[in-house]
Amino acid sequence: MTTPNTTAKVSASAARNGDGVAGLGRRIGRIAAQAALLAGVWYAADALTRVTHLPVPGGVVGLVLLLALLLCGGVTPRWVKAGADWLLSDMLLFFIPAAVAAVKYGGLFRADGWRLALVVVGGTLMVMVAVAFAVEQAARLERWLALRRVRNTRHLARA
Repeated sequence: MTTPNTTAKVSASAARNGDGVAGLGRRIGRIAAQAALLAGVWYAADALTRVTHLPVPGGVVGLVLLLALLLCGGVTPRWVKAGADWLLSDMLLFFIPAAVAAVKYGGLFRADGWRLALVVVGGTLMVMVAVAFAVEQAARLERWLALRRVRNTRHLARA
């Protein structure tokens, strides 16, 4: 499903590249196929968590599974980039049902709103810290791997 905003972005990109209608169709097909691949990874991970009774959500297992596939070369980034970009650009649409549900429970927010706000703020801060830590560790790993590649290249050049 494409939104008018996404369709406009894709159309503008196709016009800039001179692809025309055929290129636009290929691009939309590629986005749909890549989004379906990502959904398939999530579905498989969700089924795995249900069968094995893992105490983590299927989405988290799916992210770890996708990361493993990317690191081992089972999936190349270009196979999922366009679909992931589309999903990320339209992510706000996925939160609309949650906002509508929040409006439905106004009494709950009046009674326990401060507790809910505390949980939301605390959870957001914890996620921000965890993401910052993960990004820092990934950057360190990337720098270490690059340094190792340079050292191996120099070592092979000397031999």
